Amino acid sequence: MNKITWLGSLLLMVGCVQAADLEKTHTMHHLHNAIDDRTSLNLTPAMKQHQLKNMRAHLAAVQDIITQLGSGNFSQASNTAHEKLGLTIEMESMCSSFGSDTFKELGMNFHKSADELGAVIERGNMQDSLAALGKTLSYCVACHAQYKQ
Repeated sequence: MNKITWLGSLLLMVGCVQAADLEKTHTMHHLHNAIDDRTSLNLTPAMKQHQLKNMRAHLAAVQDIITQLGSGNFSQASNTAHEKLGLTIEMESMCSSFGSDTFKELGMNFHKSADELGAVIERGNMQDSLAALGKTLSYCVACHAQYKQ
C-alpha cells in the first residue's frame, strides 16, 4: 500500500470516528436517562474551559501532523509533535493538577508518546510514523473513555 493510500485510509478512519463520536454525543445529549459512568474530574468552570482549550489544541496538532505527513513534510510534523504535544514542564504540571494518579499517568504517557512520535517521524518512515501516531492517540482514547469533565 503506498503512502498516499495509507494516509488517505487514516484520514477516512479519523473522519468516520469523528462523525460517529459526534452522533453519539448528539444522541447522548438528548437522552434524558443516559448514564455517563466515566469518572468526573470535578473541574471548576474556569478549569474546565482551560482543559477543553488544551484538548482542542491537541486535536489541531494531530490534524497538522497528519496534514504534514500527507505532504511528506516529516520535519514539520516532527516539530509539531514535540512542540504542541510533547512533555513540557507546563503539561507535566497540568497533568498533575487534577488529583488523580491514573489521570496523571495517562496524561504523562500521552505527552511522552508524543515526544517519541516526533522522534519516529523525524526518521521519515511513513508506516512507522503512523504506528507511532496510533500509539499516541491510544492515550487520548483511553483517557476520554475513563474520564469526563
